[in-house]
Amino acid sequence: MRVAIGCDHGGLDVKNEAAEWCRQRGYEVLDLGTNSTDSVDYPDYARAVAEAVSEGRADRGILVCTNGVGMCMAANKVKGIRAALIRIADNAVRSRAHNDANVLCLAGQVDSSPELPALLAAWFDTPFEGGRHQRRVDRMMAIEEGGQSS
Repeated sequence: MRVAIGCDHGGLDVKNEAAEWCRQRGYEVLDLGTNSTDSVDYPDYARAVAEAVSEGRADRGILVCTNGVGMCMAANKVKGIRAALIRIADNAVRSRAHNDANVLCLAGQVDSSPELPALLAAWFDTPFEGGRHQRRVDRMMAIEEGGQSS
């Protein structure tokens, strides 16, 4: 698996922890920055990671900013992206199983914790269930295309 990962200055520590977890799992990590605590604009990194996933250069993405919200909002502007802001493992499972989330958004201010590996494992290990959920994902993605969602 190839994982694109990015952060702003508020997510550097969690990004680095998540990247190391991915490497230990044997995943190839495409680190798209930032790599310092100097102030940067999160939309630039959200777009870089989301485009890597959307264009097939990465299978999944991870984004981290101070609270995760901005990264999630920006990533979801990229066609084909289903980014989810996740704080607990149960939601990580559901975002994958029910929504086929392809970008995981985290909060740098709180997600650097002993629970981070379990949250990452829940998200990466959960397959998309398809079935009725595929119909719903298709309807959601139709909105992006300007088509009927009903």
